[in-house]
Amino acid sequence: MQRSRIIGTGSYLPVRKVTNDDLVKEFGIDTSDAWIRERTGIGARRIAAADEATSDMATAAARKALEMAGVRPEELDMIVIGTVTPDMPFPSAATLVQAKLGATRAACFDVTAACAGSIYAIAIADSFIRTGQAKRVLAIGAELLTRITDWKDRASCVLFGDAAGAMVIAPETRKDRGILSTHLYTDGTQAGILNIPGGGSKKPFSPEVWEKREQFIRMNGREVYKTAVRVLEAASREALERNGYKPRDVDYVIAHQANLRILESVMKRLEIPLEKCEINIDQVGNTSSASVPLTLDQANRAGKLKDGDLILMMAIGGGMAWGSGLMRW
Repeated sequence: MQRSRIIGTGSYLPVRKVTNDDLVKEFGIDTSDAWIRERTGIGARRIAAADEATSDMATAAARKALEMAGVRPEELDMIVIGTVTPDMPFPSAATLVQAKLGATRAACFDVTAACAGSIYAIAIADSFIRTGQAKRVLAIGAELLTRITDWKDRASCVLFGDAAGAMVIAPETRKDRGILSTHLYTDGTQAGILNIPGGGSKKPFSPEVWEKREQFIRMNGREVYKTAVRVLEAASREALERNGYKPRDVDYVIAHQANLRILESVMKRLEIPLEKCEINIDQVGNTSSASVPLTLDQANRAGKLKDGDLILMMAIGGGMAWGSGLMRW
């Protein structure tokens, strides 16, 4: 069966940078830089301009990934976007990106797996290439989280930022390179610990939903932390064991930047030095499904990923949905 590989990466960050001190001075949040850094490791985040939509950010990241890959938009067979903040309920953000790129041959759809969305998108792209149904797939993670953030909730509003990351995935010709495996998981019984309760078919937009602020992210931080540490370790071990590797064999880790304390705990459990994990949460915050491709692109463009490196990927999001992947760069 044909293996796939990532041949191009790209990312986009909005221009506006908001530090923790800015949250206090400009947004009136009752918090402090020290409080936020101690609990999350976050020092700043990006907020999109008023005229920017998720598809705009996704398109900007996609153009960079396509340029690196040397692939023209019209050569794409598929565009998959992981997002919970599409421009509108339908059509999909991927459809709008297709139009902006001119990717006329590409089948397009979004994946809703919250912060794990890009891992799900990678797994879908890999599956289509392995079965020969596609040769060039654009997998994107893009989120405009600051528009679904409750700025009156101090515990959660300090976490999120806007961003997009993109990857061009194509067939791998070398037998010892490429995406070795992906692993996806879900536990719907934990849907209540991280969600947006209002605005859907169960609770359509109404004065009551608006009054209760149910159109914004609701999170039980303690339960999310406990679940994330446990399942990300297990998913990472599954990816390694499936391919005959041990944690000590990993050269680099590309992980969803949800919370620095989660990353530290997972890496400690896996006995992988934190130095092997690319960290950007201090500058961009939690960018949900954009986090993995954004982090991958930053590491790639910085020259940190070497030919033959064994790279472990992991992410978890609301649902709860999570996943892991292993690739030989």
